[in-house]
Amino acid sequence: MSTPSAVLTDDSRLSWLDQFLLKLEARLNLIGGLVIFLLVLMAVSNVFGRKLFNTPVPGYVDWTQQLMAAFAFLGLAYCQREGGHIRMDIVVTRLHGRILWFAEWLSTLFMLILTTALIYGAWFHFLRSFDLNAPNFSRDSSIDIGLPLWPAKLIVPIALVVLWLRLVLQLWGYWRALRSGEAAPVAVPLPDDPMTQAAREAETVSGREADQ
Repeated sequence: MSTPSAVLTDDSRLSWLDQFLLKLEARLNLIGGLVIFLLVLMAVSNVFGRKLFNTPVPGYVDWTQQLMAAFAFLGLAYCQREGGHIRMDIVVTRLHGRILWFAEWLSTLFMLILTTALIYGAWFHFLRSFDLNAPNFSRDSSIDIGLPLWPAKLIVPIALVVLWLRLVLQLWGYWRALRSGEAAPVAVPLPDDPMTQAAREAETVSGREADQ
């Protein structure tokens, strides 16, 4: 099943970079989905194991806390590429042309600055946990079964770096649209009215491909 996208493509260098980064984002998003599926299986096993055999999954809470970082962060860049993050766009949806692209460029710049700060903090948070000389390379571990925490803490800056790259590409895309005044730029999610958005979501759920 293919998911309809609000992002246009062409043969420009920007679009090529957009497609190249999308391959990485899609794989990270897939990993996040597989982690959710794994957590569902683990939860079912924990419930039935506790109920039927009085043997719950060892360290179930510890594993859940660790794996939450994967599905919470690995899909950030993909969702940003598709314009899927929740935002207050009451004003933006009323804008058109260069004014719209300037507003989008400005909000993306703010996100880039915030993401840069988050990468800095998340990386040093990981370094405080990681230690080559410590058991399991970690200075801290989970409470129940002693899982090292550094893998989960490493996921966060990695996912944020991919998001940072996506924001840079979108800044480029919005800047190109701002200069040229084009109505449908590439490499950025195009704004949809509620009816178009609902139709796209219906196509995704039904499994039917969007008309090209």
